[in-house]
Amino acid sequence: MDAFEYRHGELYCEDVPLREIARTAGTPTFVYSRATLEGHFDRLQSAFAPIDPLICYSVKSCGNLSVLRTLAARGAGMDVVSIGELHRALEAGVDAKRCVYAGVGKRDDEIIAAIEAGIGLLNVESESEFENIARIAAALRTVVRCALRINPDVDPKTHRYTSTGKKETKFGVDLERARRFFQLYGRDEYAKLEGLHLHIGSPIYTVEPYVEALTKTCALIEELAIDGIDIRSIDLGGGFGADYESAQSPSAQQYADAILPLTVGLKARGVQFFLEPGRSIAANAGVLLLSVLYTKHSGEKRFAICDAGMNALLRPSHYGSFHFTWPVHPAEEMVPPIRSSTLTMPGLIAQDIVGPLCESGDFLAVDRALPPLARGDLLAVFTAGAYGMSMASRYNSSPLPAEVLVSGARVELIRRRETVDDLLEHERDVTVLI
Repeated sequence: MDAFEYRHGELYCEDVPLREIARTAGTPTFVYSRATLEGHFDRLQSAFAPIDPLICYSVKSCGNLSVLRTLAARGAGMDVVSIGELHRALEAGVDAKRCVYAGVGKRDDEIIAAIEAGIGLLNVESESEFENIARIAAALRTVVRCALRINPDVDPKTHRYTSTGKKETKFGVDLERARRFFQLYGRDEYAKLEGLHLHIGSPIYTVEPYVEALTKTCALIEELAIDGIDIRSIDLGGGFGADYESAQSPSAQQYADAILPLTVGLKARGVQFFLEPGRSIAANAGVLLLSVLYTKHSGEKRFAICDAGMNALLRPSHYGSFHFTWPVHPAEEMVPPIRSSTLTMPGLIAQDIVGPLCESGDFLAVDRALPPLARGDLLAVFTAGAYGMSMASRYNSSPLPAEVLVSGARVELIRRRETVDDLLEHERDVTVLI
């Protein structure tokens, strides 16, 4: 399913050895596979075809323009959460009508930009936000479609930083307040409150939380119907898992098989459906390519110090996440049969894979069983296509990595590596404000 594989002891992305990419693009570099991006999108589209959803790719997961254009060419809309992400989507050629806009802290200028662009759906997170949207829409004398983000109080069994569907969260409103919300605001002239938005967290590795959330949502829709309020759209959100370890996540079809039976009555009502996948499309479509700078012993520990760490991939440090990491060109007998946190093979040594930053938390893997490493070895950090570059930082004044996109045997540099001059660009011109 994913176009990264070892051939004769060497890691390839589609038809290109990663060693060649490192030679021409340098490291650290994010490497994306076009075939994998397209394949994951196509499988989602096929699995959910019975409800014909608008699949709005989550820009936050990986927002490079070439990635967005690749998915837009397959028919994707975009899920955005800021004016910057909206600008990216528009720059990539996506019609604003095919975009949904979420986020708990939309500034006035962001709301104005979304409305003036003709946003397809504006997801509302609170009463005060709706009142502000309604005020702005009325001032612009422009109708905007809105959906209320609801919290069905479902535990998605994921990291607490990415669990968003519980009652005690900054996102959306709980079910008890949702009915009252529609009674208060459901007939506004300009901010047309016509939909419901669900997003319970990410990554979610079982189908049960979706079933529970949608079951509760269907009950709310029946209650709203009693009040004379028709729900015309449902944004089912995203959060589908990705295979950080081999076969860790349900397939697109398995998610669909669980969700679709609950949509039959809604589809009969003429409800329009939206999906917001990000991780499930982009994560396994990318690896982070690194070089080992030094190896060392410290006490009983072994370290491989690389040319990037949490500045390029924050997830291990921030969430305690596992990313399978392996040499690009190991001995042939050291080619891993699967990606696993418990992989055992003869000759492996426990090592910490760390970055160059001045933080003890600057690591990509801890006590990881790996082949012996030496200066100059290339490492691939797998499943790095989502929330890698989009969460990267310039901490310690580290220039951001390069990004490349592989299409068969073709390799394109889709973001040049930053230089030290780039770091200073916004600081050279000092302006007196007061």
